[in-house]
Amino acid sequence: MPMSGRKDTPREQLPDSPLAGALSLPRAGSDFGAIDADEAWIAVIRKMDETYAELVRQQVELEAKNTALEEAQGFIAGLLGSMTDVLVACDLSGRVEQVNLAAERAFGLRADALLGRPLSDLLDPSSETTAADVLATVARRQRIADREFTLATPDGPLAIAVNGALRFDPRGRAVGIVLVGRPIGELRAAYGALAKAHEHLKRTQQQLVHAEKMASLGRLVAGVAHELNNPISFVYGNAHAMKRYAERLIAYLDQVHAGADGTTLAKARGELRIDRALSDIPATLSGMLEGAERVRDIVADLRRFSSDRREAREVFDLAGVVRSAVDWVAKSQMPDLPITVAVPEGLEAVGHPGHIHQVMMNLVQNAVDAMEGRADRRLEITGARFETPDGLQVAVRVRDTGPGIPDALMDRIFDPFFTTKPVGKGTGLGLSICYRIAEEHEGRLEAANHPEGGAILSLVLPAAP
Repeated sequence: MPMSGRKDTPREQLPDSPLAGALSLPRAGSDFGAIDADEAWIAVIRKMDETYAELVRQQVELEAKNTALEEAQGFIAGLLGSMTDVLVACDLSGRVEQVNLAAERAFGLRADALLGRPLSDLLDPSSETTAADVLATVARRQRIADREFTLATPDGPLAIAVNGALRFDPRGRAVGIVLVGRPIGELRAAYGALAKAHEHLKRTQQQLVHAEKMASLGRLVAGVAHELNNPISFVYGNAHAMKRYAERLIAYLDQVHAGADGTTLAKARGELRIDRALSDIPATLSGMLEGAERVRDIVADLRRFSSDRREAREVFDLAGVVRSAVDWVAKSQMPDLPITVAVPEGLEAVGHPGHIHQVMMNLVQNAVDAMEGRADRRLEITGARFETPDGLQVAVRVRDTGPGIPDALMDRIFDPFFTTKPVGKGTGLGLSICYRIAEEHEGRLEAANHPEGGAILSLVLPAAP
């Protein structure tokens, strides 16, 4: 029975459907029509299988994407939860859209109670940076760098140092800003620890520099003592001889003043060897004078080399500086060391002679240390003047017959605190200080290996005009 309000429509009058052409079935009673119908149903089933397979594939992909999305959300949630810095994400109007666990702890509220609230509600009225400042920064599409905020927390105002960056959607449009802040108390504690470590490092460095200075002073004192020992011993020995001569002359003169006769005086003259004393006195006095002058020269060198006139530049002879450094270091430590000094007189440079003397002593000391325990030991020091595009320069080269400088260490020998000497024999500051002194004199200090073995240290300075 047909439903009310509906008319039966003959089959032939049904409207064409999308599959009317594909599924038009031939009339019964035709063999060819039956075959066509079977093929049509097979095609439909195949299409359905393909559609189902595509749906299954899309379902698998969707589930994989959902799983990856859940993992990403879990990772982000774990990341936000593990952050110790306060994180607040706001939209362009300044309303909170996301917070992390540290923010919940700071404000004493759960995330759902903070979401949607204006940023101004989270800031204390005493905050140096206001919500309006944040919105103005967002409008200018700028970042926030190390700005001080004061948060309104249940425990009172909390000062934090905040950095902020704009947040963009997939289309590249700015949709808000992310603020990340750390309590300034933690930063101050970190800065305090850093400052203490820096001060400790400075004290340690000062101690090492002082140790290097004391080592240089020890070498200087040892060299000066060795240099002073010869003239002073000469003066001391001649002074004893002069004392004996004086005693003989006084005894002879006493007899003269006593009115002794000629025979007595002649006998006393022979016994006291007055004639020999008179002949030796000029040479003895000359030797004493020579020794005293040598001591005077050494003291003058010490006064000149120890002066601290850092800004005073003067013209000085490198030959004298080199000889003094060799005498005070090499001769006192290795008296049997063959030394060749080929520095011409008048090789004048401009600078502070005391500082250059310190450099030369250090270079000679390093050369002596490098040859310690070796069978073939020779120290060769040469000097020359030459023309360069930068002007006239002078150079002093110190060559030893030690093992040389390994190629791997060639670029590091002038670094502070780098040394190849055993513990207790060097601080690693000698060549570093020499390098700095050379630069202060508008010169340079260079290192190389000699083709026949050993190292060459070259000090190059501006020549006197």
